[in-house]
Amino acid sequence: MKIYRVTDYSTALAEALARLLPQLSASAQIPTTEQIEALLRNPNTHLFVAENEGAIVGMLSLVVVDIPTGRKAWIEDVVVDEAARGLRLGQALVEKAKEEAAALGAQRLYLTSNPSRKAAHALYKKCGFEEYNTTLFRTIFTRK
Repeated sequence: MKIYRVTDYSTALAEALARLLPQLSASAQIPTTEQIEALLRNPNTHLFVAENEGAIVGMLSLVVVDIPTGRKAWIEDVVVDEAARGLRLGQALVEKAKEEAAALGAQRLYLTSNPSRKAAHALYKKCGFEEYNTTLFRTIFTRK
């Protein structure tokens, strides 16, 4: 098992994203080569992957932002391939993101999770996260 930050585009990465993102969300859009390359160049976005037996089988995005109230970080898009679940790859990805966020000076690390994802909630609690009393609002922009 290997957990690392991806900094360069590869077809293996693109294929892994195409396989993993639908497991995260049925409505997930598969990013193009250009979108993946732009993501990897973004200094505020850190894409971590879990590799097992030479194949990418999990991923997590860490986003770090500086705002007037301080540096904050968010974990997004955590997914482990169904065939690789139970190997503690999700935990390893989250722990790596926690280490990176702290090293980058984030004061707080946040994540959200769908209420139906009970296994994910147990994982996040095991990794030291606590439920935070807040209400999430969103708006969706249509693509043209």
